[in-house]
Amino acid sequence: MLFHFCPQCGTKLQPGFRFCPSCGDKLQCVVDPSGPVEAASSGVSLLHVTDGVTMTANASSPTPSTGQLTGWDTEGLVCATPSPVSTRPPLRTTRNSVPMARNDETPSSIASPPVTASPKRTTDQSHKSVMSPRKRRAVTPKVEQIKKEPSVELASSPGSSPLPRSPSTVKGKAKKAKRACAVEPLQEGEELCDTTGRKWRLVKLLSQSDAEMFYGVLQNGPGANSSDCKHILKLGAKDGKMFNEQNFLQRAAKPSSVDKWIKHAKMDFLGIPTCVGFGLHADSYRFLIFSSMGQTLQSFMDEGEGLLSEKVVLQLACRVLDVLEFIHENEYVHADIHAENIYISPAQQTQVYLAGYCHAFRYSPGGRHVEYRESSRTPHEGAIDFISLESHKGAGPSRRSDLQALGYCMLRWYTGALPWTSLAHTPARVATEKERYMEDVPGLLSHCFGQKKVSSALQVYLSQVMALQYSDQPDYRALRAGLSAALQKLGGSLEQPLDLQMKAIGGR
Repeated sequence: MLFHFCPQCGTKLQPGFRFCPSCGDKLQCVVDPSGPVEAASSGVSLLHVTDGVTMTANASSPTPSTGQLTGWDTEGLVCATPSPVSTRPPLRTTRNSVPMARNDETPSSIASPPVTASPKRTTDQSHKSVMSPRKRRAVTPKVEQIKKEPSVELASSPGSSPLPRSPSTVKGKAKKAKRACAVEPLQEGEELCDTTGRKWRLVKLLSQSDAEMFYGVLQNGPGANSSDCKHILKLGAKDGKMFNEQNFLQRAAKPSSVDKWIKHAKMDFLGIPTCVGFGLHADSYRFLIFSSMGQTLQSFMDEGEGLLSEKVVLQLACRVLDVLEFIHENEYVHADIHAENIYISPAQQTQVYLAGYCHAFRYSPGGRHVEYRESSRTPHEGAIDFISLESHKGAGPSRRSDLQALGYCMLRWYTGALPWTSLAHTPARVATEKERYMEDVPGLLSHCFGQKKVSSALQVYLSQVMALQYSDQPDYRALRAGLSAALQKLGGSLEQPLDLQMKAIGGR
């Protein structure tokens, strides 16, 4: 059976073609091994296939016999004994013109149109064996093999990419680049311009981590006083997670939406940060500007080097729960609740903010809950001690994920440690421990409280939360009522300022 392919890229050709329609290569004349012959008018190389070995033949010459094939083996190709030939489809040109060989492929049958010889063009050429697209595919995936066999020429279409890298290599690099969000600090006094044209001057670096940093800033204008910074600027990499936070704030946390919720729920306060501006800087930074929220809970705990009282833990939990209900109703979950993302206003210590929405996830786009799919996101994202099992497994976090994270925080703030705290450097082991204790809330409480009396409020809260299914609607009212009732028994209320005097570790 004769095949009509371009010897350069392997594209199927029609009679009469002088140039390949895919790679544009001028089609050469074919020469018989016994001497010069007339070339086909189409300039097409005709390929004889015998047991997977492809030979070049003239359109007007008969199919070579076994002896002829053996005589053609001048380029190091070994010809097998003839057998019924399976025809193969033409090789399509793709961006990756050198795909990996697959042993389990079964070629389909095709019919080749006849080619008539023309006496117009004759060329003297030494015969050269041309490999079929399938044969060429089998010898070219590895660079080392190409170096060892310089006589084999690779065919590639113009603009084709180099040898394809394995998916795991590409994925690994993408993930590494995704994590490489470290940014260099900017100089104090530098000026940044937001999307509305307002200019903000950096006054003081407040805190920083590998991925982000916070500055006290002033809006440039008459009467600006550097000693009175009423706004903070959060700075991160342009292509980092901060874009996710900006998207959440614009979509689900507009000041008008927050005010409407407060009025509807008859609340005195809701701890959603107020974003007053955002923009890009120097083509490598992204920044968000917030009204000042005060000091992080973690900084209070670091200064005190101790634990929070049960009353303060319950006050914080009620305030955070209010925020979670709001963002959950707006189709998002926070997915990274911990003390670094909780702010307390020094002027009014009844005001507690939940910030840090870099990992916020839209769990219910259009009102339809996402399906549970592991490895659909980067695993172990967020503070390892407190994130939910879904986040460990790379599944989209849900409402129960936030409530479980809040439960872990309450235990940590009140008792000082969690069963997996010492395993934070091995996230997979942390996930295993969390999965075990999800089915054993009494065991979790026993481990955290030791010989001390277990808080009944924490026990009831964790039992309710751990019993939720992935897509269940939490009963926020019941959860809040349980925490509030326990708070009242301790003589506290949400209207009282937080008493952030730390207790010594080991005391209750």
